[in-house]
Amino acid sequence: MKKYFDKKNNRLVVISQLASSQYWDNLWSLKNLSEAIRKEGENKLVIYHTKKFIAPGKYKKILEGGCGKGQLVYSLNNLGYDVYGVDFAKKTINKIKEIFPELKVSYGDITHLNFPDNFFDGYWSRGVIEHFYNGYDMATKEMTRIIKPGGYLFLTFPVFSPLRKMMALLRQYPDFNEKNINKENFYQFILDSNAVRKDIEKLGFEIICEKKYNGILGICDELPIINKIFKKINSNNLFIFKVLRYLLKKMVPSSFFAHSILLIFRKSISKETY
Repeated sequence: MKKYFDKKNNRLVVISQLASSQYWDNLWSLKNLSEAIRKEGENKLVIYHTKKFIAPGKYKKILEGGCGKGQLVYSLNNLGYDVYGVDFAKKTINKIKEIFPELKVSYGDITHLNFPDNFFDGYWSRGVIEHFYNGYDMATKEMTRIIKPGGYLFLTFPVFSPLRKMMALLRQYPDFNEKNINKENFYQFILDSNAVRKDIEKLGFEIICEKKYNGILGICDELPIINKIFKKINSNNLFIFKVLRYLLKKMVPSSFFAHSILLIFRKSISKETY
């Protein structure tokens, strides 16, 4: 995996492997998908913020665009929401349907969704918009179309954090030159949160919450030496190492080291929002 600094757009470009539907199907081809969905479904960040802004209820419709293994759909369904999931990894979607036929997951393209206008009270997009090499405009315009006025957009993506900006300033990333890379190996962008926020606000949303998170992952992702140390700590189940892991997570400030960011927007009640 190689990162380049795109100075023009104030972001990092990650070259590794194309994030195609086949790539995700292979990544998610677990023997015990059922166990993985149940285990990963208890996402405190997702549950807390969903319940904070949208009270559970069978008439509260939520979509996860790019639902992956379906763990969020599973979790929110258990909380009582009318939740849907869409993903373009067809084999994974079919497998979820076999295991959990009650879940409303479907194969589809998040830039062309088969839902009516103003249909959802909430839309979760977790780690999706960064994978569009030619920009996320079509995806965000479709989000705008299907979210109700007054509804919520929960958006996460890898963030161009202060740590990463400092490393770019110190020229720790080679300069990005489109002519010198193979687009077929494009994996994702690490995005400037201010730029994303402005793009979404132009579509008729207001920002109501911003939370940087995964500070440990952020520092491990950028500093190989720290990554090696943390791997050793993480692989040991002795009590002292569990305490050390807990303390490190508390001590590493996500405001500076964050790997990802959650932006929560509320759609304007005005009719002309897209």
